[in-house]
Amino acid sequence: MAEKLIVAGAKVFDGTEFIGKRDVVAVDGVITEITAAWTHTQKSAEAEGAEFVDGTGKTLTPGFIDCHVHVTTNGAGSLDAFTEPFSLKFFHAVENLRKTLHAGVTTARDAGGADAGVKAALAKGIIDGPRLRAAISIMSQTGGHGDGCMASGAQMPMLSGHPGAPNGVADGIEGVTRKAREILRAGADQIKICSTGGVLSPTDDPRHSQFTVAEIEAIVAEAETQGAYVMSHAQGTQGIRNALNAGVRSIEHGIFLDEETIQLFLEKDAFLVPTLQAPVAVITSAEAGAALPPAVVEKARMVAETHREAFKAAYAAGVKIAMGTDAGVGPHGENLEEIELMFSAGMTAQDALRAATVNAAELMGIETVGRVAEGMAADLVVFDGDLAATGLADLRNQVESVFFGGARKR
Repeated sequence: MAEKLIVAGAKVFDGTEFIGKRDVVAVDGVITEITAAWTHTQKSAEAEGAEFVDGTGKTLTPGFIDCHVHVTTNGAGSLDAFTEPFSLKFFHAVENLRKTLHAGVTTARDAGGADAGVKAALAKGIIDGPRLRAAISIMSQTGGHGDGCMASGAQMPMLSGHPGAPNGVADGIEGVTRKAREILRAGADQIKICSTGGVLSPTDDPRHSQFTVAEIEAIVAEAETQGAYVMSHAQGTQGIRNALNAGVRSIEHGIFLDEETIQLFLEKDAFLVPTLQAPVAVITSAEAGAALPPAVVEKARMVAETHREAFKAAYAAGVKIAMGTDAGVGPHGENLEEIELMFSAGMTAQDALRAATVNAAELMGIETVGRVAEGMAADLVVFDGDLAATGLADLRNQVESVFFGGARKR
């Protein structure tokens, strides 16, 4: 017998706009019908053997898409990672993925850490979580943001590489081409590079550029030959420009933006994945006593306000923005805080929700998610209240139900 779900009478955000109250019907994980509100009743649903959700006073949205997570990482940058057993991170990932799904994120893009085994465990139903697109490793030049070699000579565990995830450090056209091929061979859906320094790497500066334009162009070309694309950790102005000029699809973080760089986003039709949550999470963790290197905390404080202002400027200019949290730097399961932060920085509720649904689906190239429409995956989130009226300031606490492929997960 077909599995059927009916959500009746909720106000619907369809991925693009609020369309008013509707009934949404899904069969075997796919949305099959959207009708006028209360075309269906609980009695009629029971007769059809369907699960019925009364949407009175509620909002229905597509399942959310987080374009920047690290599901095998907890407290990125913490010195505690040096004393933990190697395989513990994969067991942490089981809980992290569950929390992510229960938060309302039904599709996610891992930006380094999850390997083909994590993807296989999800696909086989061994563990519960969102559908996942993985970068596997983080590509970096020697001494760059993704180089885990510290001043002591110790290797940062998150970046050390293992049989399922090649160490991502490479230099020169030939070197980066070979490394990109190794990472794609390991099962990557997209390539993650670092074109600037970062906050969590203690020996470099977020404002400094990394990889040459020619090196990035070689990585982009290799990814495209395999049907993939490149996402770039990029915080400093010139490193953002280098990545955009070389053809990357999305800029992660984008902290030091200026007018010229924002215009380049528009010219290249590239996405910004701002991850406003990340520096906030570092500062919050440090204040709570986390074992973070002092240089990391100092850099997070340095960039936090600049980051927010850069986001506001990019949004005002019409740059395409997709939601990403950098979860793993902050706690997993708090993903919707990113939407709250975008809203508090001046994004309209409709645009903030669009960034986490249809925009994110476009960035990731997945045509079956991010919208409430016939033929789309029945990934749905029910919120208590009218989000169009109340705004998104308390979004995390309004999640009532989460459905993934038509199946209730919360």
